[in-house]
Amino acid sequence: MSETVKKRSIGIMICGHGSRDKDAEREFSRVAAGLVQRFPDTPIEYGFLEFSAPNIHMGLKKLVAAGVDDIYAVPGMLFAATHARNDIPSVLLNFQQQLVEQQSATKIHYGSELGLHPAMIEAFQTRIYQSMSLDSQQPPANIHDTMLVVVGRGTSDTLANAEASKLTRIVNENMGFGWADTVYSGVTYPSVGVGLERLIKLGFKKIVVAPYFLFTGRLIKRIYAYVDKLAEQYPQIEFIKTPYLNDHPKVIDAFEVRLREIMTQQPQSNAESLMQSFERRLAAGEVEIHPHHAEFIDPEETAAPASADHDHGHEHDHDHSHSHEHSHGHSHGIYKHIDHPLGPRTMIGENLCCCFMSQFPQSILDQESDKIDSGNVSAGCGKQTQ
Repeated sequence: MSETVKKRSIGIMICGHGSRDKDAEREFSRVAAGLVQRFPDTPIEYGFLEFSAPNIHMGLKKLVAAGVDDIYAVPGMLFAATHARNDIPSVLLNFQQQLVEQQSATKIHYGSELGLHPAMIEAFQTRIYQSMSLDSQQPPANIHDTMLVVVGRGTSDTLANAEASKLTRIVNENMGFGWADTVYSGVTYPSVGVGLERLIKLGFKKIVVAPYFLFTGRLIKRIYAYVDKLAEQYPQIEFIKTPYLNDHPKVIDAFEVRLREIMTQQPQSNAESLMQSFERRLAAGEVEIHPHHAEFIDPEETAAPASADHDHGHEHDHDHSHSHEHSHGHSHGIYKHIDHPLGPRTMIGENLCCCFMSQFPQSILDQESDKIDSGNVSAGCGKQTQ
């Protein structure tokens, strides 16, 4: 009589970027709590790449300790830029190698970013309607008197930036704004300040500024500060700030979809997965695994002996020096348009990430420093006076 094959137990790992803002950490935890309701019998952990605790290794270790056979990990990110394509796969593959060395049979499976899944678009549109005090269930046929400005994160990844522009077009077609455009808070162009300054010239008296972000953080607060400053400068225009996505039920839906795709081995398309892409580029020598990547050190633990989690022999101070690589062991991609007059140079002086600061030629740094010293910028908008 043959023995009954034991059913493999599963666990879920939600991988976030992390933030210096503790509110962002709490909001991320609420997404995990929302998924507990969708997978009530499955252990669920979350962890971050940087800035925040727990880190991804900590969450993975908890799942292994719980006796999980298969860990299904998904990036808690909107688009497949550097973190989702390189950094998280690096962490997961490193941990998988450790499991093999420990002769553990636990397998890690990696899913897709949230992307432009219909549930994400619906959540975003609902937030926009809410900010305009409109009923998303009975929306107006059009909003021709209003301009929509979608704020994307902005990365060195061209395709991720293009996805933000694609989102803007989809939402505009669905909702019927008079005009819509995209600005970015990160390394690409146009940056939020200069982008809004130019769009104001189109003459709309009502402008909706909608950040396509999952959670709060210093970038969200900077975006809203830009809008508040412009509202003071242009009192004849009504500026509407749309809330970020947060734990909207449709966002939880999208996370669930991405998890069930890898659980049932039914990816969203025939294209290679994020992990397949990383492994292919790893084999080609285009990327590398960082053995000590994303190991958050809690300041309260720095005096304690190094544990297996934290024994990586380097500081994690995140100072904004001009070194290209973060002190936590990874770097952002090189952006070929770093000197664009409407791009990240307009945010020099606003605590721009050191990974990007290091890419500026000294001549650009000198020029922008002179403008700041002379007051030749729009205060609070990171915008050069033309």
